[in-house]
This record gives sequence, structure tokens and C-alpha cells, in this order.
Amino acid sequence: MNQPRFYRKWTHSDLIDFQVQDEETDILISAEKRLETKAKDLINRYRNTIIDYIKVNPEFKTSLTPLPVDHDAPAIIKSMLKAASLTGVGPMAAIAGAISEFTGKALLQFSKEVILENGGDIFIKTEKERKIGIYAGNSPLSGKISIRIKPEFTPCGVCTSSGTVGHSLSFGRADAVSIISYDTALSDACATATANRVKDEKDMEEALNFAKSIEGIIGAVVIYGNKVGIKGKVELG
Repeated sequence: MNQPRFYRKWTHSDLIDFQVQDEETDILISAEKRLETKAKDLINRYRNTIIDYIKVNPEFKTSLTPLPVDHDAPAIIKSMLKAASLTGVGPMAAIAGAISEFTGKALLQFSKEVILENGGDIFIKTEKERKIGIYAGNSPLSGKISIRIKPEFTPCGVCTSSGTVGHSLSFGRADAVSIISYDTALSDACATATANRVKDEKDMEEALNFAKSIEGIIGAVVIYGNKVGIKGKVELG
């Protein structure tokens, strides 16, 4: 069951917002025009690609560790496998980011700017500076910190994982871990892997160093209680 995503009430932009759902996938899309039908067809296609792959390779859904490269797999599967391999988690840790990016890049044929938010995992292509707020549960910093995204850094992914918010599996206790990368599947997987490492405030620095050590990661933000740590090319607003 989808959880209410009340943080979407914080969303304000000059673009047109619309929501697209396909089974468990629930994506808020902002674009220059309404593209619900195209977006739903794309999301359905990528979801079915993943579902069909799992039917033949059930470990893809259940593994909590990386799986071997599959050179014959569809592109979205290869993207998830690569992200998992780089970050040390299972490939499904990258699913929201992968679907957002593959759908978003396809929608760029119809809109020069697109923003897709899939459960806190964002693909963005923008022509002006945008701010992405970080929801961090009960942390006093929740909703008070945002990441500035400049157009020259897009398209990119900004993905957030939490050990205290939501239904996604996490072995840590971070209120929020946000990761920026040009590869949204990698951002998603890295957010999970980094959040897993934060059991206490003292783990923040080590977790940030882990994230920044991964090739392709631009920057990282960790929020734990009333503390925030950043690493890499991150500008907070």
C-alpha cells in the first residue's frame, strides 16, 4: 500500500504538476505541459521490464547484495545491477531512481524541463536553479534544509533514504541521507547504502566519506537529529 506523501504539499514550481500511478509506483511529475499518458505508458513499460526479468531471475528481487553483471539484460536492469555493484547493496535498492531516470529522459523529447519525484527519489532536468527540500521525519531540521540544483549540473538524480521514515528497508537510523549523482539509479542505491551505515551521530562522517568514495557521486547530505553533515559539491539553501 502506498503511504501518503504529504511532503509533496511543499512542492512549488513554475512547471505543471501531475501525478502518475502504476500499481506500487507513484510519481509526481513536473513538466512544461501535461504528459500523463506518455508518462504512464513509459512507467508501465519499465515496470513490466523489471517484473519480467524477476520472473526469470527471482534473486534480482530478493538479494540484499550485488549480483553479477548480466550483459544480455535490458538497459534499466543493467543500470540497477551496476548501481548495486558500486554501492554494495541489492539491485532493488535502485528501482525508484532507475524508473524515474529512464522515464524522465524519455519525457525530455516533449518537455525541456522535467522533474520526477518517486518516493523521495528525484530525476531532474532544469533550465533554472531549483531547490529540493529534504524531509527528515521528526528531525528538527526536517523541511528546513534544501539542496540547490543549478541547471548546468542537470540532468541528475537527487535521492533520499531514511532509517526513520517510510517503508523502505534500511539498517540505519539516519533521519535522511540525500545523494546527488548524474546517475539516478546510483543516487538511489548509494542513499540506501549510506543510510545503512548511520546507526548513531558518530557514524555520520564515516558514512559521508563512504558515499563520496563511490565513483559518480557528486555530493552527499546526512541528517541525524539536529545535526547535518555534507560532503562533495553540495550547496544548501
